[in-house]
Amino acid sequence: MHQVERAIFDLRRGLPVVVIAGDTHVLVQATEGTAEASVSRLADLAGNTPSLVLSRHRLAALGESDTRGSARLPLPAGTGRRRLVDLAFGLSPELALGRDELAECRRSLAPAQPADRAALALMRRALLIPAALVARVGEAQRPAVEARLAEGAWLAVRADQAERCLEGGIGMLQQVSEARIPLAEAFDCRFILFREADGLREHVAVVIGEPGKDNAAVPLRLHSACLTGDLFGSLRCDCGEQLRNAVADIQALGGGVLLYLAQEGRGIGLANKLRAYTLQDSGLDTLDADQVLGFGEDERHYGVAVDILDALSIRRVQLLTNNPGKMAALTEGGIEVVERQALYGSLNDHNRRYLSAKSERAGHLLDAVFESDQDPATGS
Repeated sequence: MHQVERAIFDLRRGLPVVVIAGDTHVLVQATEGTAEASVSRLADLAGNTPSLVLSRHRLAALGESDTRGSARLPLPAGTGRRRLVDLAFGLSPELALGRDELAECRRSLAPAQPADRAALALMRRALLIPAALVARVGEAQRPAVEARLAEGAWLAVRADQAERCLEGGIGMLQQVSEARIPLAEAFDCRFILFREADGLREHVAVVIGEPGKDNAAVPLRLHSACLTGDLFGSLRCDCGEQLRNAVADIQALGGGVLLYLAQEGRGIGLANKLRAYTLQDSGLDTLDADQVLGFGEDERHYGVAVDILDALSIRRVQLLTNNPGKMAALTEGGIEVVERQALYGSLNDHNRRYLSAKSERAGHLLDAVFESDQDPATGS
């Protein structure tokens, strides 16, 4: 297993890893799940004052609207877990820390260095909160750190390799297994499982019928996994309905492909999606909730979808989507999007704000959903 992938597992287990950028060694630890004494312990191990690396999205949520990238915030001695959480992903840091203290934090920010950016990439790939606890290893502590690396207690990764981990090994997808599985909406289906090179994520191509004959555009749906909607029928989104409608529509079109992509919560993972739901219950919309946690409005990458389509010898598609971003991503990957077909779920009181945010702020093409909700007599 490559060092980066092993490091991701260690970070998820709460262990520190060493990120190397040139001659600089940096100890990196996830903020998620940190113990009360984590900051002081990291300071002892590194021989330097730890900092908290925050994404530009989280910095904006803290009121630092001028930043164009991630930044590093030095942490004073005695910083405990509660303060880390307030700074890293708390909803109201100003109330928790006080306005003056938060302003002082913003004044202490320093531009992120390569090792800092690598640390954030590792957190994202690990589906952890994108905030990293980091400390530069001092000369006095270098022998002890190198001894831990030599004995295998810690792992070291190069910053440039870690920064590329979000690409997920584009071009290195493995086709693992397949089986015929009849569905209620489409009997003639093959499920083909693909695994990313690092082994962390698996995706499924649901091939319905025999698509792609005579070089015709293949009906295609890119569907990001949604445990709550797809499996449990959550009313907070329209994902489950879209999934089943997509299968039925592809069958009606004579066959095609549904790619079921392991990109829960627009790429932030189930744990963070549930955190975002809690923030939405406090009054935020879906996009603002993700930003408070340090994420962008959409963390998904579609290079893996292009790889799967290449493996299936599909180059021309009729895309079932309301998301122009998916069309652009496929086109950028060399897939010809011949036509777009809308795909809707139902509007209800629980998902209205979610769909409104996607339409008004993320540019999803959902006008027809809201128009169908209008009463012709009352306009409501």
